[in-house]
Amino acid sequence: MHRGLYSKGMLALILHRVDDTKTSAKILRSLKENSITSEELGMYWKENTASWYWYQAPVETQALMIEAFGEIENDIKTIDNLKIWLLKNKQTNQWSTTKATTEAVYALLLQGSDWLSVTDAVDVLIGGQKIEPSKLESVKVEAGTGYFKTSWDGSEVKPKMAEVKISKKGEGIAWGALYWQYFEDLDKITSAETPLKLKKKLFLKKNTDTGEEISEITSKTDLKVGDLVRVRIELRSDRDMEFVHMKDMRAAGMEPINVFSQYKWQDGLGYYGSTKDASTNFFFDYLPKGVYIFEYDLRVNNAGEFSNGITTIQSMYAPEFSSHSEGVRVEVN
Repeated sequence: MHRGLYSKGMLALILHRVDDTKTSAKILRSLKENSITSEELGMYWKENTASWYWYQAPVETQALMIEAFGEIENDIKTIDNLKIWLLKNKQTNQWSTTKATTEAVYALLLQGSDWLSVTDAVDVLIGGQKIEPSKLESVKVEAGTGYFKTSWDGSEVKPKMAEVKISKKGEGIAWGALYWQYFEDLDKITSAETPLKLKKKLFLKKNTDTGEEISEITSKTDLKVGDLVRVRIELRSDRDMEFVHMKDMRAAGMEPINVFSQYKWQDGLGYYGSTKDASTNFFFDYLPKGVYIFEYDLRVNNAGEFSNGITTIQSMYAPEFSSHSEGVRVEVN
């Protein structure tokens, strides 16, 4: 009989507690064979997704797996990999219920290495200089987590600071982010990739006797006032995320066909689309792992040479997860 992840975890625990260790070991072996392990996301199951059913709750299921593997096998490496997934899930998603939160905290404290005892987790060297929060003015280290933040003005930034070395000490997991902010012409910006990846293309749309035809706009495309332009944005996400904002800029010489802001549904993804004076915005409450294509039409209403801007996307829950497309120039005769 086919059982879900949650049911398999409960069966393994129950059978182990009634001394049927042979069957519980088989269930655990099956779970391990069907799992995925990555260096960044830890150990998880592809089918561990959310649904309305009580037994399809990703956080509670992962917490149960930590308890099962800890009680039956007690393999520290496996348990720590399972705990990593829980923490990485929290990085880009909310634990939406009190039950999910309590189960996750219980699992993190129950088994595996003692990550809370690590007081000096990471050494950070920027341009050969060690960053010591205790010696920096106006920098406070958060109790318990060790989180701190520091910044440099433009005059303080040197080329050698592009070399960053991070040394992890002790057990547990740690992560951070480094931002470099500067000014650049929009059409000279190159694409940037993180777990979120964006590609943006413009197409000239024409209605012919055989139907709609589109062709990619290049420097040789003869654009005229009145032409229809289709914007196509390809978004790739390597993990589930919540609370994500995508902003697509457009050239000053183009106006959107659809100016209404509304909630939309396409390809299993729901989002709120909002049209502004210089951009079109997409707000995602929940962005599942996958590849998504967004399209909308513009009308060319002015001649000239314009910067079409870039498309940017950022997780509001974890700002370090951000990305943007490359800048493009558009010429209208």
